[in-house]
Amino acid sequence: MDDLIKTCVAPLFVPATRPDRFAKAVQSGADAIIIDFEDAVSESDKTTARDRLMRNDLPQYPILFRVNAVASTWFKDDVETIVKLGQRCVLLPKAETVGDIAAVRRINTQIQIVAIVETAKGMANARALAMAGVERLAFGSLDYCLDLGCAHERDAMLAARSELVLASRLAGLPPPLDGVTVEIGQDEKLFSDAGYAASLGFGGKLCIHPSQIAHVKNAFAPSERDIERAEKILTLSKDGIAMVDGAMVDAPVRLRAKAILSRANKV
Repeated sequence: MDDLIKTCVAPLFVPATRPDRFAKAVQSGADAIIIDFEDAVSESDKTTARDRLMRNDLPQYPILFRVNAVASTWFKDDVETIVKLGQRCVLLPKAETVGDIAAVRRINTQIQIVAIVETAKGMANARALAMAGVERLAFGSLDYCLDLGCAHERDAMLAARSELVLASRLAGLPPPLDGVTVEIGQDEKLFSDAGYAASLGFGGKLCIHPSQIAHVKNAFAPSERDIERAEKILTLSKDGIAMVDGAMVDAPVRLRAKAILSRANKV
């Protein structure tokens, strides 16, 4: 599971109240399924969702659990339920301070945490959160824009996205996961959103529908053109400075070419 959290590209949300959908989520091709106790479950169903989960067999598949936020009345019971199920991967919403991370670890020290940054306070503390022993950061773009009162558009979120990428790099974490695209069935928009996130340095994107998985994975995978270019660079340029197709090639360019081919081999 450790490697999964680091390399996951397209995890898929599934409501905790719908165990009948778990198998379909597994078959979607998602790297992991995210069983959601938070936004996908109404307040009146929070307890029922936990109880139902305890009575159902979980799929033998990588699973993360989005619990309710630390400040909520459901947080402690959510995490304790996950521990009782023998699971240990939590997607923590509205992570704002190092204290939020500590609150999870006080319940169980072995829990792995993907912290969702989705408020102004959380973004201001993104670097501290990244250094607090989490496995990865994720961007809760919808709640972030709600908190700031800004449009859910690329220009409005560029600084936030760049900060999460930088915070992750400084902490030695894998590239963060981008927020969701809410439009279902708009494949071109989804592919564009995912490709944009990849261009900024994100390593994956949260998905809300099985139809999104393949498009997200394709967007984060190197294109055939990228692969051909990388192979050409490494074939024609061994060291020092060289020219390939009229462009300068030096050590950083060769390292990027190697990284592209490494990513291509993992797809």
